[in-house]
Amino acid sequence: MPLLEVQNLRTYFHTRRGVYRAVDGVSFHLERGEVLGIVGESGSGKSVTCYSLMGLVPQPPGRIESGTAMFAGVDLLHCSPKEARAIRGKRISMIFQDPMTSLNPYMRVSEQIIEPLLIHEKISRKDALDRALAMLEAVGITDAAKRMHSYPHEFSGGMRQRVMIAMALITKPDILIADEPTTALDVTVQAQILALIKKLRHEFGMAVIFVTHDLGVVSGLCDRVQVMYAGRIMETADTRTLFRNPQHPYTKALQRCVPALQEKGRRLFTIPGLPPDLSKPIDEAALLARFTFAEAAPDEAPPPPAAPGPAILEARDVETHFHTRSGIVRAVDGISFEVRRGEVVGLVGESGSGKSTLGRTLMQLIPPTSGAVILEGQNLTAGSAADIAAVRRDLQMVFQDPFASLNPRMTIFATLAEPLQVHRVCPPEAIPARVAELMRQVGLPVRDMQKYPHEFSGGQRQRIAIARALALNPKIIIADEPVSALDVSIQAQILNLLADLVRRLNLTLIFISHDLSVVKHLSDRIAVMYRGKIVEMGPALDVMERPRHDYTRTLLSAIPRIEK
Repeated sequence: MPLLEVQNLRTYFHTRRGVYRAVDGVSFHLERGEVLGIVGESGSGKSVTCYSLMGLVPQPPGRIESGTAMFAGVDLLHCSPKEARAIRGKRISMIFQDPMTSLNPYMRVSEQIIEPLLIHEKISRKDALDRALAMLEAVGITDAAKRMHSYPHEFSGGMRQRVMIAMALITKPDILIADEPTTALDVTVQAQILALIKKLRHEFGMAVIFVTHDLGVVSGLCDRVQVMYAGRIMETADTRTLFRNPQHPYTKALQRCVPALQEKGRRLFTIPGLPPDLSKPIDEAALLARFTFAEAAPDEAPPPPAAPGPAILEARDVETHFHTRSGIVRAVDGISFEVRRGEVVGLVGESGSGKSTLGRTLMQLIPPTSGAVILEGQNLTAGSAADIAAVRRDLQMVFQDPFASLNPRMTIFATLAEPLQVHRVCPPEAIPARVAELMRQVGLPVRDMQKYPHEFSGGQRQRIAIARALALNPKIIIADEPVSALDVSIQAQILNLLADLVRRLNLTLIFISHDLSVVKHLSDRIAVMYRGKIVEMGPALDVMERPRHDYTRTLLSAIPRIEK
């Protein structure tokens, strides 16, 4: 008998614009100790399926219209609140997609991790803290004994995700629902987390529902995979069969979108068009035509490379230190490099290595402890607030956490229009057309511009953040993990878009990412950061194929690959 059996699950959202069929007739089962992968484009219904099982769909506007989800003799979709509380967090745990909005900013990390233990088990506070410390060490938090009493804002995005993973695993649940659990993690920590999930799965017979857009992770972790699209399951198969012999055209198209580590420069394949509007009846013929076109479309030849121009941005002995209760954290520790006009520089390294802090220091969002940042001959670190404001149009950033960087009280139209209005780059009557153009550039329907950030999936929010950075046609964009939250099809669209902008507008790009295949595909040069320093920097092919530093070789060996 399956550990979990879901039949005919339908979850709809009743909005002013109509009924949005987020999950529309999904059925699947999960065996004890099995890892089931769920993949599909952003907005396909993956996360809503998981929220439905956990009883976390907001009502209203959400409503479970039909279906059953049987677990241990209890129907998760129709059980009482008391039954749900007894199961949720103890026998079924969930790792959420966005760690910053899932952690309580007013509570220390230690208090949040031990909370499910104190609620569900008869355990002393001391023993609970001991288990929390062991779990933090298991998920790769350095100096866990000191860091466990910190607040969420004192961690990087990747380390916050590790805290969320520790919180979900601490009760040793029967089922772990992991919604993009390794999205914000570098490849070395991702490998540690996946190894930990595998170990717990075998030790405790834990089953896992693993939602991800990383097909390499699916290939190495999951026993079975189901592919979702437009709220439905298109194909289900064991992992090896799915990758060796996919049956549905949509599955084949997803695989073609993945940038290969062995290739550089080839324009990435993308699935044409947009996912359907789930508030309207699905046109089956149109869906099939989209998939069939994608399956038959030829790969595009790589565009001719453009020669980079003179140096436009320079860092000279930049140091950024933070004073904490535990001492001085040397987040950026004496970094010097330059970026040339029209060049793409990839910045890679593990979570906490200083990548994001370096990006924010270059933007002057964090003042450096020492050193200088030079933009076209102007020393930004010695400039006044007015000087910095004057260059904001030329220097833009895409932040790592799209939900935290978007104002929840502003519509998407207002968010994209704001920089146009502040910098007066176009007359008021031209703003709607420019906002519509930005929406199309990043693959979002123009009809959604009056929605608010919470009405979008994590991947869609990241596209909005990218559109906002593009609004002013800046000279330099510092992109901090800009495609980490995106599924492979939209990731390919954004990478092609960034490559086009670099060539067409002579845009300069500093691309921060933990995905080395993406970095290699897009970058002219790659800088590898480790403990606040750049340990290796050179042409992309040299760094990726002939690494000189041991740490670079460690990163490359940890990359998940699709096994067929």
